[in-house]
Amino acid sequence: MDHHEAKVSRIARQLRDRKSTATLSRRKKSVSHQVPKVGKAHVPDEQLDIRDFDQILAIDPVRRTCVAEPGVTFAKLVRETLRHGLVPAVVPELKTITIGGAVAGCSIESMSFQVGGFHDTCLAYEVVTAKGDVLVTTPDNEHQLIFQMMHGTFGTLGIITKITFALIPAEPFVHIIYEKHTSLAAYQASIRAHERAKDIDFMDGIIHSPERYVLCTGRFVDQAPYRHRYDWMRIYYLSTASRQEDYLRTPDYFFRYNKGVTNVHPQSFLGRLLFGKLINSTSTLWFANTFKRFLPEKVIPITVDTFIPFSRMGTFMDWYVREVNHFPLWCVPYRVVRRYEWLAEDFLSDVTDELFLDIALYGMRRDNPGHYYRIIEQELMALHAIKTLISTNSYTEEEFWTVWNKKNYDQVKRQTDPDNIFRDLYEKTCTRR
Repeated sequence: MDHHEAKVSRIARQLRDRKSTATLSRRKKSVSHQVPKVGKAHVPDEQLDIRDFDQILAIDPVRRTCVAEPGVTFAKLVRETLRHGLVPAVVPELKTITIGGAVAGCSIESMSFQVGGFHDTCLAYEVVTAKGDVLVTTPDNEHQLIFQMMHGTFGTLGIITKITFALIPAEPFVHIIYEKHTSLAAYQASIRAHERAKDIDFMDGIIHSPERYVLCTGRFVDQAPYRHRYDWMRIYYLSTASRQEDYLRTPDYFFRYNKGVTNVHPQSFLGRLLFGKLINSTSTLWFANTFKRFLPEKVIPITVDTFIPFSRMGTFMDWYVREVNHFPLWCVPYRVVRRYEWLAEDFLSDVTDELFLDIALYGMRRDNPGHYYRIIEQELMALHAIKTLISTNSYTEEEFWTVWNKKNYDQVKRQTDPDNIFRDLYEKTCTRR
């Protein structure tokens, strides 16, 4: 902790003593998991070096909590917490997603049908403001609005330097059952039944086509008759269509999509044989972000993560098949555990669903990607559904602030970044790359 406090003091002092009014971003060790935004202005920022904020500070097996710095990856976190028979309550799908990135960028996974996103399992954030003040924020202290607004705001409200979050008991293996359904109605009925019965630990799925739905239900187990891994020749989303069940080591389950969810590369058998151990989501994102200025627009696959109210999924799928019709899709049931302060108050006023479905479109290539980003956003707004901001966004500023809560955002911004050196959320996610 002494070493951590010294690091915090260092960056707080740098911010207090900073004379420049130029915009500022973080220099991090891990690769960015934002998808390169094509056709947007590229304006370089000055950088604040936080690469050394990558340590686990404490694991409390009795209270089932962990305290860690934002640069800790989930691969490292799972490895260390499993030594105590524990894991984070939500583990995102890629090994190099960091816990700070999971808060800032809206990370979920197959535990989310019970507990929401990773941010919903967090208990406290230490935040350094643009003026160099160090704040301890929790859901119930004087900085509670800052705590709630840090989620999904991509670092535009301050620098998270420490995160306290919940852990849950874990077993060495996960047993997965692959349920096959031929209609959306049957698929949703099974999702609802498991959600109400609380008879599983994990739930996600792959929609292979409008007539082929696979629900992947998992449970922790202490023994396994065999075990599979999906880090080389096997492709997980393809296996869901052909297998009836599976056993994976717990870490291998968490990162079964690390090669990509439905956009795995290389795709050929020979390509995977020769390069499958080398190419993964991290290397692909590193290449795309490093060379994004030189890549033509249609080379970068269309990537959209949507959150559809459970009761409006049928309407969305009817529209999607008619207007987009790209499969497979990743489906992750998501429990909204509270009315989030970062969403505009009126946006979900007529939505009563507590369960949403994250429908993720990855790997679609079309000659006019801007058209598809735009029509998906328009349909989501019509349904009072939302999306993450990790890829290309084409909202007008007026549209944007009908979805996200400008009143709360501006209130926190005045406290933590009054001179806008971390950029405005709309600017950072919609107008620059």
